[in-house]
Amino acid sequence: MNVSVLQFPGTNCEYDTKYAFEKLGCEVTIVWHKDKEIPANTDLLVIPGGFSYGDYLRSGAIARFANVMDSVQAYASKGGKVLGICNGFQILLEAGLLPGAMKRNDSLHFISKYNHLKVINNDNIFLSLLKKDDVVNIPVAHHDGNYYIDEQGLKELEANGQILLKYCDENGELMNLNGSVANIAGICNKEKNVFGLMPHPERAMEELLGCDDGVAMLKGFLK
Repeated sequence: MNVSVLQFPGTNCEYDTKYAFEKLGCEVTIVWHKDKEIPANTDLLVIPGGFSYGDYLRSGAIARFANVMDSVQAYASKGGKVLGICNGFQILLEAGLLPGAMKRNDSLHFISKYNHLKVINNDNIFLSLLKKDDVVNIPVAHHDGNYYIDEQGLKELEANGQILLKYCDENGELMNLNGSVANIAGICNKEKNVFGLMPHPERAMEELLGCDDGVAMLKGFLK
């Protein structure tokens, strides 16, 4: 499987992401933001975490206009699989590839810790190896992770099975981590080929480093 990982000025998770997918047996290519095309053999495109362009204006607001993003839009429109992690999720929102917007955490503080997530929908390739209501422990590291969508938009997400993950405690009880509407941690588009989440599954690949719950999440793309 060929995975392409985007790299912007300020991206800081591209090599963690590369390592994670190589660990799963994938071939990984780093794609620079000034490139106008992503590799033609791309099976999965990942927009990793970090602080693209220093998070100026808004997180992801400048990256949305990078040269490579026209190719990303075209790839997604043809059914190509896209995964946005943390800043990558923010970029997908800014680009209109996913619905909603991201605001500053309601605490106004950066949050960096492991946090549990509850699987809400697994009827998608990303979470296909997990079961509904499974609880996974995945690191979070964000300042602007407060997901917002209006009431009508939330109803559409729920009706279409687009809510993938919600923040919870170790027992699966939903919790408010950062102010996100309905405790949402990750969503997908209606076609279920574009995925975004704030937590970092690529940082949960080794039991030695605390947890390997990210393996089952990312491995779903290999089906």
